Amino acid sequence: MKKNLFTYKKSGVNIAAADRFVNFIADISSKKKGDKKLNNIGSFGSISNLPRNIKNPKIVACTDGVGTKIEIANLLNKYDTIGIDLVAMSVNDLVVQGAKPLFFLDYISINKINLKKMKSLIKGIIKGCNISQCSLVGGETAEMPDTYEKGKFDMAGFAVGIVDGKKILTKKRVRKNDLILAVPSSGLHSNGFSLVRYLIKQKKIDIKKNHFLKKELIKPTKIYVKEILNLSKRNLLKSCANITGGGLVDNISRIIPNKLAAEIDLNKIKTLKIFKWLKKNNITDKEMLKTFNCGVGFCLIINSKNIKKIQKYFSKKHRPYVIGKITSGKNKVKLNGYIDWLK
Repeated sequence: MKKNLFTYKKSGVNIAAADRFVNFIADISSKKKGDKKLNNIGSFGSISNLPRNIKNPKIVACTDGVGTKIEIANLLNKYDTIGIDLVAMSVNDLVVQGAKPLFFLDYISINKINLKKMKSLIKGIIKGCNISQCSLVGGETAEMPDTYEKGKFDMAGFAVGIVDGKKILTKKRVRKNDLILAVPSSGLHSNGFSLVRYLIKQKKIDIKKNHFLKKELIKPTKIYVKEILNLSKRNLLKSCANITGGGLVDNISRIIPNKLAAEIDLNKIKTLKIFKWLKKNNITDKEMLKTFNCGVGFCLIINSKNIKKIQKYFSKKHRPYVIGKITSGKNKVKLNGYIDWLK
């Protein structure tokens, strides 16, 4: 009688499929043009060179995920952009302190490895790394049957960067009468999707049949690395903030000294169509500003004399504009006026 042999594959884990995926990553990563990098894909640990032209190097590290935007990707069966979001959520935090991203690692946990889906995910991650001018040096893929439902997955990213100790962007540089600039977002980025999905469910909207939402909800997060590093290199920035969860108030309060305050003129904010659509669906201004970026993906604090110099480093679509200034106070962000959701 043939015995019922127990194997890892029978439990739901396919090591052979995982190995094929690792080989795919190693192959696609090695095709990147430019400076030769150490190829560590498939090894136990990743090795990277440190730049030699930084006199007082400091390491900066960030980690993040993309939240429930993953469920939008699953619903639309579109996975080639969510990897860009994953990279963006870490490197946009990293560059806030003036750090240049060096390398990125990913962690993907999934019910069952689907090579087509996984290849799309990794292509997005590599594209995000290319935009950020950093390398994908490794990661981990975990096949976890029973932990995740069929077709479900999660992902996290880890970015490491470097900055000269004397060039770190900190709130100590901020002075009274400095200007606050808004850098436009590309859309929702990767924040507030639990509320968006709840709204869609309550309204019984089929986003597969809604061309506008289908396009907007999967639109990848804008990566600001190139522009911010150009400004930092030329000493044109005092401080900056990545506008993610918590919106303008929570994120700007983190980059101003305790003895100063920020006054934001909401009338000046140029919002986007997706936020106007959300606002029409019975969401208060307070909730909008707390949950979403409302069209402002990044904020810069600058000396007023540098505004024209700064604007030339951005495309027309993402050109910064003034929304406020630094005043006397105690680390408070004061919002004046209202966003004109109709303009």
